[in-house]
Amino acid sequence: MKRNLFSGGMRSRGLSVNVFTESELDDIHLSTLEVLERTGVFVEADDARDIFKDGGCVVDSETRMVRIPPHVVEDAIASSPSKYVLCGRDPKNDFLMEPGRVAFTNFSEGIAVIDTDTGKLRECTLQDVGDIARLNDYLSEMDTHEISVGARDVPPETAAVHNTEAQLLNTTKPLGIGPLSGLECNAILRMCAEVVGGADELRARPIVYGGVCPVSPLKLPKDATEVIIECSRWGIPDNILSMAMAGGSSPVTLAGTLVTHNAEVLAGITLAQLVERGSPMMYGSSTTAMDLKLAAASVGSPEICLISAAVAQMARRYMIPSFVAGL
Repeated sequence: MKRNLFSGGMRSRGLSVNVFTESELDDIHLSTLEVLERTGVFVEADDARDIFKDGGCVVDSETRMVRIPPHVVEDAIASSPSKYVLCGRDPKNDFLMEPGRVAFTNFSEGIAVIDTDTGKLRECTLQDVGDIARLNDYLSEMDTHEISVGARDVPPETAAVHNTEAQLLNTTKPLGIGPLSGLECNAILRMCAEVVGGADELRARPIVYGGVCPVSPLKLPKDATEVIIECSRWGIPDNILSMAMAGGSSPVTLAGTLVTHNAEVLAGITLAQLVERGSPMMYGSSTTAMDLKLAAASVGSPEICLISAAVAQMARRYMIPSFVAGL
């Protein structure tokens, strides 16, 4: 099992990047609790709202807004494991997830590739999905594998299932999956269970982890909540990854964006813990600033570096492993 180097620990007087002080992190946390309690989050699916209601949240069925009391959020944070193992099909690729320990992975999901034979841009195929998984499996610097491209030559309704199959056949590393419905998620996890010898074996050694994205500002769409619920029921780690854009779908200030981001991630984590207490979670981020000239996500800007560092700080405060996209 891999135990990579730590980052951010105060072990010497060396260089570190801490965007906020501890008191400022407290302010962001308390502001987040206020947003979740007084404004709430939009939850599209009936079953997810029922879970929140049964967990002590205030639910408005007409507006589909869910207001989450602070004690429910705090309990969800406390019940999220601070460490767990992401398992590979080959145990030598098992990786310990815990706050401060650094790992690297590729990120998803491209829709076109440059053909190595013709040099021309074309749509991705299932063969590309498998080939890239095999390449990543060879690279020792990569600790897990995320889908880099999505196959365009399979039915879109089941594309995530086909993509997972192609990757399972070509990588022995922990695999990030991206189902877009509870049905797809269940099919993928049943397939993975067959690979490892059954549902109990998959729970004991999860060779995959899920990933969902809230919609900023403050929305948990049906596809996201379905996957959160399925992953929790199967005992599979799940990554709640906000993609807020400062100046677009969230406040233009760094602190304001972090409050929006934090509320979305904690709402997803709370849902998972209400389904099954102790569900392994990742505190995810692809949050960045909006390019005000192009109205597009700026993924190579100085702002994303500050946001990503701040997100890692928040995750360490909560003692929940983080997943941060971009540099």
